[in-house]
Amino acid sequence: MQNIYDIYNMIEVLIISIFACLIAILTFFSGFGLGTLLTPVLIVIFPAELAITLTGIVHLVNNIFKWLLVRKKVDWSIVIKFGGPAIIAAFIGAYLLFTFKNLDINYSYTLFGKSIEQNLLKIIISVILFFFTLTELIPKAYDQKFDAKWLPIGGLLSGFFGGLSGIQGALRSAFLIKINLSKESFIATTITISTLVDFSRIGVYFSKINILETSNQFHLLIFTCLGAITGSIIGNFMLKKTTITFVQKLVNICLLILAISLAIGVI
Repeated sequence: MQNIYDIYNMIEVLIISIFACLIAILTFFSGFGLGTLLTPVLIVIFPAELAITLTGIVHLVNNIFKWLLVRKKVDWSIVIKFGGPAIIAAFIGAYLLFTFKNLDINYSYTLFGKSIEQNLLKIIISVILFFFTLTELIPKAYDQKFDAKWLPIGGLLSGFFGGLSGIQGALRSAFLIKINLSKESFIATTITISTLVDFSRIGVYFSKINILETSNQFHLLIFTCLGAITGSIIGNFMLKKTTITFVQKLVNICLLILAISLAIGVI
């Protein structure tokens, strides 16, 4: 019986590691999505708090590794002008999140016979993401780039709404993809800002380490990190064969899917 349990455990770890690898390949280009996609998978298997903790640590480790791969292409002026305000605003947004939680801005509806909880804040975020995505369908808007002077404002808005909703990566990519950056600089710069945001909440991750100890999930954490790192290596290799147009289209497809998911309450 123990052998069957061990085999089941190994299969479970293998499936999650492969899934983490595939997600890491996709999100290497988009600049967001690993946490959004990996968390629901882990929640199916583990309690929500453990799933979120595992995802947060994998996200941090993978971001550090990705940064080591692309650090030479980082546009530090954008990191300072955009990332600095974004991190500060994210703290403010996260603080206000507790205030919004006490307000009755939630509602529910039925979809295919299933009751779904929806939040007004998610609707607002989905509208913002729809705006950025739909501008890509308008020829003049597609060629329009944001001037560098708007970087601090973009950082403040994406950081604030990101902290308020937990969807920082998507808002960050939606703005930075409209800055005149090469594919390498876009990816490297978004990874750098994402890593800094992760470090700003590293205390939260370490405060949850005891959860991993009591649940004996360190082996899963290690293999999931290795899976994500493998995906990042593959993504970095594929980067040489892609164009900025491909990256822009991929980002916008991911933004559109996320916007629809938020609007209907799936996420």
